Amino acid sequence: MQIKELARATGVDVETIRFYEKQGLWPEPARLDNGYRDYAPLHLERLAFIRHCRALDIPLPDVRRLLTAMDAPRDACLDVDQLVDAQLSRVRARLQSMQALEQQLLQLRRACNGDHAHQGCGILKELVGAAHGEACACH
Repeated sequence: MQIKELARATGVDVETIRFYEKQGLWPEPARLDNGYRDYAPLHLERLAFIRHCRALDIPLPDVRRLLTAMDAPRDACLDVDQLVDAQLSRVRARLQSMQALEQQLLQLRRACNGDHAHQGCGILKELVGAAHGEACACH
């Protein structure tokens, strides 16, 4: 199959496919007589695997490690377990950060009731003040 078909089948952009190929995430595809790459079912499977990993926000170096583990099915999966544990830690840290951000935005929101012209907006006043180095209601 050609790259456009591979892109359509996986929902991955053609440029992203080329990037993954340059990164060496799968074997070089065969070439047709016209020089076009001829992607095999293996490429489709690996690309779908990579896409799913990226949807889980797994960094590309870790995706590479997962692909290596997938290629050595008899090896122990401790590395895979550690990799997923590390990803869970990153996600949990981001969740905490997002919850803190939510609280800051709620504090900022409390600075304005919205029943006046922009010049009286407490939110804008707080943001402008913070831009000038003043304390902000959200911090």
